[in-house]
Amino acid sequence: MKLASLYSGGKDSNYSIFEMRRLGHDVVCLISIMPEIGDSLLFHFPNIHLTKALAQAIDLPVRNFQSRTSSLESEMSVLEKALSIVKDEFHIDGIVHGGIASMFQKKNFQKVCEDLQLSIYSPLWNLNPRNYLNQLIDEKFKIIIVGVSALGLGKEWLGSTLNRENLTKLEFLSAKYGFNLSFEGGEAETLVVDCPIYKKKLEIREGIVKWFGDNGIFEIIDYDLIDK
Repeated sequence: MKLASLYSGGKDSNYSIFEMRRLGHDVVCLISIMPEIGDSLLFHFPNIHLTKALAQAIDLPVRNFQSRTSSLESEMSVLEKALSIVKDEFHIDGIVHGGIASMFQKKNFQKVCEDLQLSIYSPLWNLNPRNYLNQLIDEKFKIIIVGVSALGLGKEWLGSTLNRENLTKLEFLSAKYGFNLSFEGGEAETLVVDCPIYKKKLEIREGIVKWFGDNGIFEIIDYDLIDK
């Protein structure tokens, strides 16, 4: 099956590609929808500009599309146009996306795919959050937290690496404050700087924390791709 991956550079989109390849499917290109502002209903925002570099790390072509407003109708239109273009260019049979529990996102993606006669694969769907994050660590995914927007997650998390110690802290905070441990509801955003599907790794040379009172982002402003 020839597939395109909806790609943000975060843990879920990268692990979805990893899983689909393990199942024997051929992910032939990446699709990156780039919102202009951070209140997108469907798409990832922090450091989305890095998808071009990360596509080089994976050694796959990427097609970038701008989303200029955050209305659902507008975002659906951008997604449909993107999938139509990529379907014609790469002759794909379907798409893969990293949804875990968001029925809102999944239903809207399914609608667009049905209209374009594309299959949709969600290999992470309904995974147990704790087991999933442990699996990411086991599989050598190096994950940086680049956005937080939930009670219990302060700016000290921005730029931190997901490891066993931090996962234990996140489990405690998730139980205390009630946010989704896998960040499915946008409680935090991630960036994968190295993982098994990368042929090169991303080295962060400079980043800045931007804090807005109760949420913030870690913006990467200088980086390089390094041979592994």
